[in-house]
Amino acid sequence: MVPRVGEEAVVAAIERALRRGTLALLAGSGMVDQASGAVLPEDRADLLWHSYSGGGVDISGPAAEARKQIGQSFSFSADYYVDAISGASIDVITTASAYEEERTEYGIGLDYLRGETTLSFAWSDSSENDYQAKTAVFGASHDMFGDLTTVAISYARGWDTVGKRNDPDFEEPTDRRTWRLGLTQILTPSLIAALNFETVSDEGFLNNPYRSVRYLDPDSPRGYSYQPEVYPRTRTSNAASISLRYFLPWRAALSGSYRFFTDTWGIQAHTVEVGLAQPWRERWIFETRLRYYTQEAADFYSDLYPRKDYQNYLARDKELSQFSDRLVGIGVSYDFLTEGWGFIDRGSLNFKWDYMLFDYDNFRDLREGGVPGEEPLYSFGAHVVQLYLSIWY
Repeated sequence: MVPRVGEEAVVAAIERALRRGTLALLAGSGMVDQASGAVLPEDRADLLWHSYSGGGVDISGPAAEARKQIGQSFSFSADYYVDAISGASIDVITTASAYEEERTEYGIGLDYLRGETTLSFAWSDSSENDYQAKTAVFGASHDMFGDLTTVAISYARGWDTVGKRNDPDFEEPTDRRTWRLGLTQILTPSLIAALNFETVSDEGFLNNPYRSVRYLDPDSPRGYSYQPEVYPRTRTSNAASISLRYFLPWRAALSGSYRFFTDTWGIQAHTVEVGLAQPWRERWIFETRLRYYTQEAADFYSDLYPRKDYQNYLARDKELSQFSDRLVGIGVSYDFLTEGWGFIDRGSLNFKWDYMLFDYDNFRDLREGGVPGEEPLYSFGAHVVQLYLSIWY
């Protein structure tokens, strides 16, 4: 669980408004309630089932999170997350076998509210048979100028350990540090904007121990051979984004965002996304979104090197290649128990489906065969499904 800052805070606030049915009031009056000030997250419990299928990999599992306010100043949370993973991506399957594993993550969080300032802390522990990750997050947000402006900062520190199946002696550390700064501004009674900046610094073992690169080899019957990847031991990335939410006159909310990413490995990426949320009657919300992503390749990436040990750093991870992806998503939410029932204030049942199509410009599908370096370019589609139940109490 990561404290919500910047853009995430805007989205969360508008989703809360939609689910409370206040969008109709906003549209009718043309005004946004600006007098509430900083508040703690609501008491709620969420049960989620998620599924990803694409590119030879299937991931699914449950997740749960519960949050409870103690007094007027504290809010505690706990969460549990499971990924059951089977298969292997194409850049692994060509040199290794498919696998099955399970990743389990536990997390706790604390928010402290004092005046217009909220301080947050979170801790998570993730474990699988060849990867261990521990993460601590500290955050602060402050409302000012009559609650029209919110400034948020956070710092996250991760301690990861990379292992390797069937090799108990392989153990490599990875340290991760993340700094975030966000500014949320109510520009008009109907328009909210958010600016965010993020810096991530990674140090240690940063590549996949199972992945290899290929190089031309005239002595090999297929025309090429493999050797292990070699990555730099450090990486620093920066990302900046702007997002807008506009309340439309007919009880709807239109969103748009742009994000620019760059890192010390030579990757530059652009993301553009638009979305629409439309309430229907008193209990339903229908959502749709479109996203386009494109990136350049890392400086040391190649699908096929001229020879063995061609350069100091070697990578054939398709995620470091030049590629683009397009996403189309839909969602529907239904509110129930709106009048409450026992200790439950209300509930919401939600379904989301995303379809993503990936096209790679310089990563080739070796399963198709052909002259080395002239095999068909790789592409694939993926489905992401989320079904979750939320209860407020």
